[in-house]
Amino acid sequence: MITIIDYNAGNLTSVKRALDHLGIESQITPDPELVSRAERIIFPGVGHAATAMQVLHERGLDEALQEAFARGAPILGICIGCQIVLTHSEEGDTPGLNLIPGVCTRFRLRNPGLKIPHMGWNAIERVHPHPILDHLKPGDAFYFVHSYYPEPTDPQCVYAISEYEITFPAAIGYKNLFAVQFHAEKSGKIGLKLLENFANWKI
Repeated sequence: MITIIDYNAGNLTSVKRALDHLGIESQITPDPELVSRAERIIFPGVGHAATAMQVLHERGLDEALQEAFARGAPILGICIGCQIVLTHSEEGDTPGLNLIPGVCTRFRLRNPGLKIPHMGWNAIERVHPHPILDHLKPGDAFYFVHSYYPEPTDPQCVYAISEYEITFPAAIGYKNLFAVQFHAEKSGKIGLKLLENFANWKI
């Protein structure tokens, strides 16, 4: 059973539908008790980092996530769920969950032809092996919608990169946590395979 965290963020039902398509049992819940003892967790979302952190705190989901991480439950962060696992986010100048030391940084681009948010399909390149990325081939692309990107303090926590004028981390991880800046649930067959890999990930 995969538990999908409900903290008033967008995109929760898209993740649930993707898992249903794969035949993977899942539930969406705002209950911190269920999250703290969940077998596996997906922490997805679309929204604003400061607002997301406020809701997590109000519902006790911040502590529940930290407890689940500490006991070794596999966790997958998607989009904003990738950004606020870090120590701090520039979006709203807000502290994050600090599960991976680092900051979430806003794109600062020089090319006026490139719009923010970065939106659309972009290839990613694996820089370190990880079971969740085992299926990747050179040139494989995922769907992105974001104005900020994760920057872990330790470069060994970066597992894949992408480019949008600058090279930025597209997938990060530490211990039993893996997080992607792109939307796996909106990335077709290759995104579904990533979700399947997470469901089968052995820590």
